[in-house]
Amino acid sequence: MTKVAGIDCGTNSIRLLVAEADPDTGVLTDLDRRMQIVRLGQGVDRTGRLAPEALERTFAACRTYADVIEEHGVSGVRFVATSASRDASNRDDFVRGVVDILGVRPEVVTGDEEARLSFTGATRELATHDEALVVDIGGGSTEFVLGDERVTAARSVDIGCVRLTERHLMRDGALTDPPTAQQIAAVRADVERAIDEAEAVVPLRDASTLVGLAGSVTTVGAIALGLREYDSAAVHRSTVSYEKVESITSALLAATHAERAANPVIHPGRVDVIGVGALILQTIMERVSASEVVVSEHDILDGIAWSVAEAGA
Repeated sequence: MTKVAGIDCGTNSIRLLVAEADPDTGVLTDLDRRMQIVRLGQGVDRTGRLAPEALERTFAACRTYADVIEEHGVSGVRFVATSASRDASNRDDFVRGVVDILGVRPEVVTGDEEARLSFTGATRELATHDEALVVDIGGGSTEFVLGDERVTAARSVDIGCVRLTERHLMRDGALTDPPTAQQIAAVRADVERAIDEAEAVVPLRDASTLVGLAGSVTTVGAIALGLREYDSAAVHRSTVSYEKVESITSALLAATHAERAANPVIHPGRVDVIGVGALILQTIMERVSASEVVVSEHDILDGIAWSVAEAGA
């Protein structure tokens, strides 16, 4: 057994997994799994830069994670940064800050590498030989990955719940709440164009199973289960029908901030972006004619941890 740590720093959240990995059995045992909403991608789509306050929120989370990693005495750490830091002109400020705090250089991975890590994390435990389409809906990008025991095709596209909320639902710095029909149509049009882009590379309709990852999907899964508080064990590997996703999406887009915030399974940091995240999922399901989505709590973070374990094997 190898004790490893993986950090996934995305557009909306930064997450830590400390785990014991057993490559022989394919089992990854959580020792500490946590998440903080830091909104690193705040304004990146508009300015092309990481905001100072967003950087400081992220560095504060890194300081906490450094303490956890030291406490567990891991043999290796990998820090993967995704869409927001990939897009930012001042990403060197981000890199220096992380190195100073954690002593490890963040890897601003390509979309294809992000897709591979997501697929590994989501499917390694499933032990299925069926071809699966893994869809990782993040804050700034969405990854489409097709494969069975390995990736056969992948594409990352620049649609995500934060990016599209800021692009279409914000007016003069304030969220339109709830969004107008025209705003929702604009979001959907962007998603449709991005799916066209992904489908040029990934045969989206070839999969027998659709697996959905990340906070937008897991939140929809929790809502579908009618949970009174978030329960990752209940959400993991649950299935949600297309009809249920459509109903939840409509309700979220029609709700006010206060109504969404009153739902205990929606993390406070997702309250303003969950409607768009759900709409992205619904639109993808429509395109691939998926009758249901399998919800996975295991995603790129687990893939990062596996990559550390295998590098040290």
